[in-house]
Amino acid sequence: MMKARLSVYLDPDMMAQLAELADRKRQPKSLIAEAAIMSFLTPDDSDRREAVVTRRLDLLTRQGERLERDLSVVAETLALFIRFWLTVTPPLPQSAQAAAQATGRERFESFLETLGRRLAKGRSVLREVSFDQSNGTRPPRGGANASAASNPHEQQR
Repeated sequence: MMKARLSVYLDPDMMAQLAELADRKRQPKSLIAEAAIMSFLTPDDSDRREAVVTRRLDLLTRQGERLERDLSVVAETLALFIRFWLTVTPPLPQSAQAAAQATGRERFESFLETLGRRLAKGRSVLREVSFDQSNGTRPPRGGANASAASNPHEQQR
């Protein structure tokens, strides 16, 4: 195998270390220098592991940022809903409270059924909001909006 020649200038101390190692290993200095250069130029396992860990940490960071964003949307939505509900809902007379509580239980059961169906199908209002806001477009047909249009119970909510 034909090898190319390389001239390298080393500090006297480093040259002495190289000569000592070559004598101890009974190998030519050029072979030891070649092995050192190869080691320097070739990423080792720890470099590869570090790259994999870095990519994974980047992915986890992005997922955490999405979760934080989604949680802030949920918190803001809940706060706005509570404020609206408290503002527009008049107090009921004592005689109407039993009927209102029964209606509330029915509506809540219907809400839970609708929520369960949407979650089972993988539909999310948060994704619809995020999609609309980030792209300035509507979600694709057949998504959660299409199912809400075909189900009058979901339109009421």
